[in-house]
Amino acid sequence: MNSKKSSMQGRKPLWLEYLMIIVGTGLMSLAINSVFDASGMVTGGFSGIAIIIKAWTKGLVNGGIPLWVTNCVLNIPLFFIAWRVKGFSFIKKAILGEISLSVWLAIQPVFHLAGDDLLLAALYGGVIQGVGIGLVFLGGGTTGGTDMMAAIIQKFLQHYSISQIMQIIDGAVVVVGMYVFGIHKALYAIIAVYLVTKVSDGLIEGLKFSKAVYIITEKPEEIAGMIMEDLDRGATGINVKGMYSGQDKLMLFVVVNKKEIVMLKEKVDEIDPQAFVIVTDAREVHGEGFIEKNR
Repeated sequence: MNSKKSSMQGRKPLWLEYLMIIVGTGLMSLAINSVFDASGMVTGGFSGIAIIIKAWTKGLVNGGIPLWVTNCVLNIPLFFIAWRVKGFSFIKKAILGEISLSVWLAIQPVFHLAGDDLLLAALYGGVIQGVGIGLVFLGGGTTGGTDMMAAIIQKFLQHYSISQIMQIIDGAVVVVGMYVFGIHKALYAIIAVYLVTKVSDGLIEGLKFSKAVYIITEKPEEIAGMIMEDLDRGATGINVKGMYSGQDKLMLFVVVNKKEIVMLKEKVDEIDPQAFVIVTDAREVHGEGFIEKNR
């Protein structure tokens, strides 16, 4: 296996992880400040709770309690819980994410990106915040709030993704927001929550997608050689038996990335036009040439 390819697929440098967290929280702040708060749309999370509290306290404080203040206050007890459950290494990046998001919320100017168009607010806000959350998670951190809560819950419910758990929690916050800003805006907020989940999931899992390929062929040695030489991938031979023909055959199993699947199918057709090829999605692949395990 080419060592250069292996190293490129390895763990991201620490500075890059921190940069992804900072940039990601900046995008989240843009969506919260300039789209959701400006449009009176509660999309869930501690930021959604902060928007509700800001609206409730406008009669007590000029302009209401700032979003960054509420965001900080709500996260303090959650950090202590996360420290006990996930350890300090998890909290370290979460602290960076929380401080970064709070700073962005405090200093970032408000642009009113969507104006009075609630549909544009739901679309732009959902995509921007989804990309932001995805970058933060890819950097190995969280921003506190419901994404940290979801990360804690996911430790015990591992068959659910963090984004799926967040969708449930955020949905509950949206329901509360419905009583503050009205059902009309809440319905658009549901669209935004859905987009946040889909975009963040797509960014997190899409970068890890590979293709698993099963090849039943009369020329397994030639195709295996092509896979190892032309694609620089490994192949596994599995003994199988055709129930119709009763013949014993060798089925090849190989995992490639999305860019390589087209070339693989073309090469297989050239070598054996009669080959039976099955292509499926591999959600996540750990190992040499894909996602390197931490050592």
